[in-house]
Amino acid sequence: MNTAAVVPFVESMRSAAAALRLPGSGLAWLDATRREAMQAFVAHGLPATRNELWKYTTVRGLAQRQYAPRDDKAANRPVDEALFPPEAMDGPRAVFVNGVFRSDLSRLDRLPDGVGLQSLSSALDAEPEPLRFLLGAPKDAGDDGFTLLNRALWADGVVLRVAAGVHVRGPLHVVHVGVAADAATAWHLRSLIELGDDARLAIVEHHVGEAAAGHLANLVCNIKLHEQAHLDWVGIQRAGADATLLRCTDIQLHDDATLDFHALELGGKLARHEIRVDLAGARSRFESRGAFVLHQRQHADTELLVTHRGRDTFSHASWRGVADDRARGVVHGRILVLPGADGADGGFYNKNLLLSPSAEIDTRPALEIYADEVRANHGATVGQLDENVLFYLRSRGIPLEMARRILVRAFCAVTLERIEPPSLREHCLALLVEQLREAST
Repeated sequence: MNTAAVVPFVESMRSAAAALRLPGSGLAWLDATRREAMQAFVAHGLPATRNELWKYTTVRGLAQRQYAPRDDKAANRPVDEALFPPEAMDGPRAVFVNGVFRSDLSRLDRLPDGVGLQSLSSALDAEPEPLRFLLGAPKDAGDDGFTLLNRALWADGVVLRVAAGVHVRGPLHVVHVGVAADAATAWHLRSLIELGDDARLAIVEHHVGEAAAGHLANLVCNIKLHEQAHLDWVGIQRAGADATLLRCTDIQLHDDATLDFHALELGGKLARHEIRVDLAGARSRFESRGAFVLHQRQHADTELLVTHRGRDTFSHASWRGVADDRARGVVHGRILVLPGADGADGGFYNKNLLLSPSAEIDTRPALEIYADEVRANHGATVGQLDENVLFYLRSRGIPLEMARRILVRAFCAVTLERIEPPSLREHCLALLVEQLREAST
């Protein structure tokens, strides 16, 4: 996308870079990284549909918008308690409101021994050198306009480290909240999650927001799992109806490391998550299950890019999508098996339902295999509800809309059935039912 076509957005981001005093200002290596990233963003602009990873997600409307560089009142804005995880999921949590870390709403005093969690800005102030490898790295060939913006403008994030051998009982919650402000605001957060050898942790990542909060959240996260580490990660996305949520997550797994990922995508006007998984270590494993339910004019895009690099690695993905009204869903699952990754076993499966003739779901499974002795499978379907099953339910006295909700709930619930603990699984199912109820009104 050429810069001339995106002047309002580009100019608002360039103005933000000039006006904001960002964390780490004065560190020569970080200032240079930010300048380089902003120059690259201005030169290349936002991603266009000719970029294969953005083929079905256009940002033309977003490109014509301008955003405030920050919400100056975010540190004191009230937040509806209903937006937070229910008390049944009590535990440590880190809370960001409109991109600003809120210690008053967080519960970091409940962290167990061996777990370090702090805001990125605090970690940078205390000890910048250990973060230099992450924050000062040159731009990557895979960077698009939004990841370049994140490199240039990140203002905070989470630094979470679990020491070797530490097994954390109960999940840790990271909550991103969008609330109404004086103007639509863009915020950019960067996070680091690292588990030492044989460490074990569960994270629940919540994205929630008020309906009127039309902000832009641009989040980048780097996850590193060392040998025999195990991470259970659940992402619950129900951002505000007018919000734009863009996420890019880079994951690296070393020998015998395991990551189990569950996702529930329900909110936002435009929500996109690009997940890049590098199975670098021998016998590393990645399993993912996800569901999205969209209505009205929502647009959700999941890009799941798995690279098998080590020997005897394993990946399995099962995603399901539902679109109603004029909503659009995009699911791209790519399995890349590199030379030397013998014994790799990869699978990607995506099933989808269209509940309206105006809805659309684009699904693209892909395999690239450059090694021997490999097992790899993929499959994708897009269809409608079975009219015979609907007729059966209606013949038992169940109204049409209720019958549709029953079938769609069962269709999506398959991807959530392995979430632990049970209270979290029930919470996800309740949110799914609520979304289905809203979609039918």
